[in-house]
Amino acid sequence: MVKISLNFWKKKKVLITGHTGFKGSWLVTWLKSLGADVVGYSLPPPTKINLFEIANVKDNIISIEGNVNDFDHLKRTLKEHKPEIVFHMAAQSLVHRSYLEPRETFETNVMGTVNLLEAIRHQGGIKVIVNVTSDKCYENKEKDTGYKEDESLGGHDTYSSSKACAEIVTSAYRASFFGSHALLNKNLYLASARAGNVIGGGDWSSDRLIPDIVRSIFDSSPLIIRNPNAVRPWQHVLEPLSGYILLAEKLWSSGDKFSEAWNFGPGKEDIKSVIWIFEKFSELWKEKIKMTIKESNEWHETKCLMLDSTKARKELGWDPVWNIDITMNKTVDWYKAYKEGKNMQEVTMSQIREYEKELTQKSGNLLNI
Repeated sequence: MVKISLNFWKKKKVLITGHTGFKGSWLVTWLKSLGADVVGYSLPPPTKINLFEIANVKDNIISIEGNVNDFDHLKRTLKEHKPEIVFHMAAQSLVHRSYLEPRETFETNVMGTVNLLEAIRHQGGIKVIVNVTSDKCYENKEKDTGYKEDESLGGHDTYSSSKACAEIVTSAYRASFFGSHALLNKNLYLASARAGNVIGGGDWSSDRLIPDIVRSIFDSSPLIIRNPNAVRPWQHVLEPLSGYILLAEKLWSSGDKFSEAWNFGPGKEDIKSVIWIFEKFSELWKEKIKMTIKESNEWHETKCLMLDSTKARKELGWDPVWNIDITMNKTVDWYKAYKEGKNMQEVTMSQIREYEKELTQKSGNLLNI
């Protein structure tokens, strides 16, 4: 079972790209609570309403506005702040937008990754890099079994393709520059992480199911669902983040052994359809939500996507804590708290503590507090 050490993160210098986004904001909040010294590098929050501002994520961190496509700025940031661990989460992360802006998608997701890895290559003192890509990096064959880390990469749309490219870039830099088998930087270790469809409080992204449902409730507007029977590996945002944190710890202590690609997805019993998620949200919100099914061919969407996380379970000791029912409850609770005007920094931190507590109970010996 996953064991995250509080003592490990105390005073560790951590750089997070994309820290103003949904997942980045949760990760910053968690690492701050574990005692890390966090520097964030990102564009401004991507939506008008956002977790970064609502939960005061920038408190007690160094927050730098920057673009991963700006190589010189990246180099200056690394030189000035001298991180020891880097989580790369900055990305153009929306499938629909990748159809409208394919060049920007490839620039950010591929060359942004190249820029960061190249800047790191010339900066001493960095020991660990976790590059967060996507479950969509796999060549999707619509199969009803989970994809394993050694299966072929690909992508029908430009977003998925860009993430497959980012994985290839990661592999090339690892083989050429990072790790004891590489030519240079033998004490620097690089791994990639592929997560499922993350949900949880604080997401307001466009064309994503939970934010669309929330907007429908808040605005009293009808919800349009495009592909009700599409199946996805839904998981609470804290699940893959616990995997990223654990992976970074393992890279620090036993670098080469863990310098690979890793899947972090839910168990098969928690892989549900879009319509199931909608109906569960409606049930928990206790309010009828107007919904229209309007299937669309505006962009390609896979019917079935699953991850096989056997390797992470066996070799990292990582395992999900919250099943889909708990995940949905926590997500609804967060948005209800926001609607009621509660302190969302406290609500967000409370859910992290609840997750840690259940992680402790499940593992028997988790946090060295």
